Amino acid sequence: MIIASIPDFREAARRRLPHFLFEYIDGGSYAEVTLRRNIADLESIALRQRVLRDISTIDTGTTLFGQAAALPVVLAPVGLAGLAARRGEVQAVRAANRAGVPFTLSTVSVCPIAEVAAASDRPFWFQLYMIRDRAFMADLLAQARAAGCSALVFTVDLPVPGSRYRDVRSGLSGSPGLRGDLRRFAQAAARPGWTWDVGLFGRPHHLGNVAPVLKGKTALSDFLGWMGRNFDPSINWADLEFIRSQWDGPLIVKGVLDADDARHVADLGADGLVVSNHGGRQLDGVLSGVRALPAIADAVGDRLTVLADGGVRSGLDVARMLALGARGVMLGRAWAYALGAGGEAGVARMLKLMAAELRVAMALGGFTRIDQIDRTALAQSLIA
Repeated sequence: MIIASIPDFREAARRRLPHFLFEYIDGGSYAEVTLRRNIADLESIALRQRVLRDISTIDTGTTLFGQAAALPVVLAPVGLAGLAARRGEVQAVRAANRAGVPFTLSTVSVCPIAEVAAASDRPFWFQLYMIRDRAFMADLLAQARAAGCSALVFTVDLPVPGSRYRDVRSGLSGSPGLRGDLRRFAQAAARPGWTWDVGLFGRPHHLGNVAPVLKGKTALSDFLGWMGRNFDPSINWADLEFIRSQWDGPLIVKGVLDADDARHVADLGADGLVVSNHGGRQLDGVLSGVRALPAIADAVGDRLTVLADGGVRSGLDVARMLALGARGVMLGRAWAYALGAGGEAGVARMLKLMAAELRVAMALGGFTRIDQIDRTALAQSLIA
């Protein structure tokens, strides 16, 4: 099929991936109100078109946490992304390196930290959950430091997992043991290209960073069970202080939707935060990232670097997020779809599309540099 946009990558991924895996990437929690809101709210924000501005030279480059980036975007942490293509996180970090943008490795990746570090020619970011097994968490931090990870993304909006109905219906969860394994096997068999490339030769059952604590267990159900048991509902502000004391590089707190919480993050010495509702996968019905962004940027944008995510499907959406106060934008499903559709080449192409669309948004808005994009880029009637 012809791919010209992120929705095209989504459709290509749907055709290639087993049903349970596509639904995992694509779905949200409960009735998916927030999932839809993330996209709809971005689409509703009108950009302001300006004319007769010399836009012959456009620079999309910026700096994020001391690291030069060719675009104001970051590949966000995506759990189990390595199942979307053979050694998927390795392919994605290579594409990010070629495009000159940061890549973030999830705690629950398929490829472990050391494997991604060996494949990367520039520092990448590492994402950490607060995990009940503190010794395992401390070991992950040590591995990230040893690998030269340049920033730590601490995800705080998952003390308990939201109910994801699609995962139950697809058989990813809710069907324990042999029954679930057989459902997933049947769906994989319907996608022979994926089964051959990823299921058989992609070593998907190594289960990345979590493999040591699974003690030889390799089934996806074992992995999912460990995840469910190890999210920590006792997480609190003291834990953020602890993480700050353990990590001397840039610390970015992901999952903030409230301005008061953002102020507290800044007070505790974080370097940045991500305005995020976890892609609509946690508390359904909350604000979209783009609607929560302006108040948070106004509250703490002069104290730390504000990033944002949620529903970004084009370079135009990146411009909208920047206009509302973000310094950079995290892409989650966009790169997961592209990885599922075409591996490293798919992610590279997706980033090229994003760059081209952002350039158009800047040119027709009258901007030649990223740092010029502010709320003047939006139609006045919709800035409130």
